[in-house]
Amino acid sequence: MSLFDDYQQSGLSLANRIVMAPMTRARTDQPGNTPNAMMADYYRQRASAGLIVTEATQISPQGQGYSFTPGIHSDAQIAGWRHVTDAVHAEGGKIFLQLWHVGRMSHPIFHEDGLPVAPSALSPEASVWIADENGGSMRPCPIPRALETDEIPRIVDDYRQAALNAVEAGFDGVEIHAANGYLIDQFLRSTSNHRDDQYGGSRENRMRFLVAIMTAISEAIGASRTGIRLAPFITARGMNCPDIIPTILEVASHANQLGLAYLHLAEADWDDAPQVDDDFRHQLRARFDNAIIVAGKYDQPKAESLIARELVDLVAFGRPFIANPDYVARLQHGWPLAEFNSQTLFGGNEAGYVDYPSYSVSPSYHTE
Repeated sequence: MSLFDDYQQSGLSLANRIVMAPMTRARTDQPGNTPNAMMADYYRQRASAGLIVTEATQISPQGQGYSFTPGIHSDAQIAGWRHVTDAVHAEGGKIFLQLWHVGRMSHPIFHEDGLPVAPSALSPEASVWIADENGGSMRPCPIPRALETDEIPRIVDDYRQAALNAVEAGFDGVEIHAANGYLIDQFLRSTSNHRDDQYGGSRENRMRFLVAIMTAISEAIGASRTGIRLAPFITARGMNCPDIIPTILEVASHANQLGLAYLHLAEADWDDAPQVDDDFRHQLRARFDNAIIVAGKYDQPKAESLIARELVDLVAFGRPFIANPDYVARLQHGWPLAEFNSQTLFGGNEAGYVDYPSYSVSPSYHTE
């Protein structure tokens, strides 16, 4: 098996095993955080990926933590995303919407009462990107407000409704963002969850919020249209929980019982990050029967090795897709990769977003 083989399992029918990873680009129309024609072009250009997972998309106004990120809770947002899905499908692509609530990873500018929400009133010791008259800057997150117990089921319902909205917008499915220090991940970890009600304390209690979300979405749109992203080895933002690996494995068992389409692991992607050992991969494979996706600074040889050993099924690539809309073809033919402009990652216009060209094969000339 290779990256370029098709994948047919668990409701997924993909032309290849290359996934475009979710990447925040902050290009929505304002006001309203509405997807636009420029975004439709961006995703259309990259539709040769076996599967596209969109940038993280807030399920409600409360779920926002960064400027210009898209939502999926208004009629205008649903209509905007419909242009995106139509464009991708016209190219033969498949696309899932990543559902997002940032929790404490936010800023007072987005909240009427001035406070983000979280499992517990603990600072993430992090910053978020806020647009301003100078283009934008990173600003520190405040100490959040701890959610009341009776507020939590309402957020579960926001996830359910967001999934239904995504289907209305034409998405092939949704990915629950339960990684990277955002709200669901905050509930999962003992370092960020100090609750003493049914959502905190024991492993079962810390998982309760996520299990409710997985169940609600699976019942609403079908388990075969539902994936989940998890981050077992991420430790930043106060996420260094000593119980997270057993917790992730238990989540995988619940996801398997529900029949979710895939598990997507956001692995540590900095240069000296800990390596994911085979023992964990074998344990995860034993717990989850459907597709396993991994993301985290993979190159083609490492990706091909894991697929050949059947430890993973699909591999997600993020940064290379930014400057290489034809990334699949470049890998397949061994063509060189372009470098992206880091100054145009967040916010702005077409520059550094939809103006990266596909690779041009120069004709060769010879004389007899």
